[in-house]
Amino acid sequence: MSQLPSADAVRALLQERKSTFPALYTNAPIDVSIIEDMLENANWAPNHKKTEPWRFKVYQGDARKQLGEALSTVYQKVVSEDSFSDRKFNKLLNNPQRSGAVIVICMQRDPNESLPEWEEVAAVSMAVQNIWLTATAHGLVGYWSSPGIIKHLGDFLGLSEGERCLGLFYLAHPKADAPDVPRERKPISDKVEWKG
Repeated sequence: MSQLPSADAVRALLQERKSTFPALYTNAPIDVSIIEDMLENANWAPNHKKTEPWRFKVYQGDARKQLGEALSTVYQKVVSEDSFSDRKFNKLLNNPQRSGAVIVICMQRDPNESLPEWEEVAAVSMAVQNIWLTATAHGLVGYWSSPGIIKHLGDFLGLSEGERCLGLFYLAHPKADAPDVPRERKPISDKVEWKG
């Protein structure tokens, strides 16, 4: 058995993981070997009945621009004129290019529906947590975005039968002068009941 990291090292990594938004990114490319490391670690997420429902589509280089154009076009088509926001349109258009890479997060539903769908969504979420922690360990930042328009991206993404998009993981190198935003949590004692 390989040597495991200390509990303190695990806690430090968990507490360092945070959502960081595109205003604090450089758009420098991310080494493919790092993304492969992240995805390999995602593949080790727990999942009931071994359905391994996570699927990922990685957008780098010029493909980021195509993704932004698809997002903003879909937004323009599906949002009513009254609800349309130039700010939202521009974020959807430009955020992919502000990132070093974007990982589209998808879930492939078990065709036999041998378990509740929420369990497969939970498995994908755990896979994303593995991606996020690995990114943090490599000094990268990001966040999971789930705009309402993702349900309209099936044709652009080429989704398979039973596959759906759960969001976009924006991934980047942080700007050198990015502020260190403190993270806070209420005490765990407020959220736990001990029995016995």
